Amino acid sequence: MIAQIRPALVMILLFTLVTGLAYPLAVTGVAGLALPFQAGGSLIKGEGGKVIGSALIAQGFAAPRYLHPRGSAAGNGWDATASSASNLGPMDKKLIARVSTDAAALAKENPGAAIPADAVTWSGSGLDPDVSPENAAFQAPRIAMARGLPLATVKAVIAAHTKAPIFGVFGQPAVNVLAVNRALDGPAK
Repeated sequence: MIAQIRPALVMILLFTLVTGLAYPLAVTGVAGLALPFQAGGSLIKGEGGKVIGSALIAQGFAAPRYLHPRGSAAGNGWDATASSASNLGPMDKKLIARVSTDAAALAKENPGAAIPADAVTWSGSGLDPDVSPENAAFQAPRIAMARGLPLATVKAVIAAHTKAPIFGVFGQPAVNVLAVNRALDGPAK
């Protein structure tokens, strides 16, 4: 029995060093060399090099002049340290009430327009940085009115920041909320 303890401890130490230290350091090093922007968190910097967000993590924009992201149950909303969904099932009364309330508010915002599904459903991680082109188009009249811009200008900004599916097949078209809001604010703001 004692003869088996030493090899077991050596193997635990060896695999801890390999899988817990060497492998993560190697993967992080390769990622940092091959894709430095992504490995660094895809951080977007504003004036003076100040970090203003990430291309991969949503943040809350509530002012009428901004494109709004999908709802979030992560922490207090869009909290990267508490990524999660609401865990409410499709028949849960709390979910039905929330979706109904959100849909009623959106119907007042843009009367007669079809409400996109992702405007009332929350992101699974709570951190989805994109909305559908339909959701962005639904919000365009509110943004144009709040900014005093022609609707065509807002739609052009949204179209310029709409990403197509990868290779035209993988995924869905998407609009990055932070990119649109930065473009709408312009370089001087």
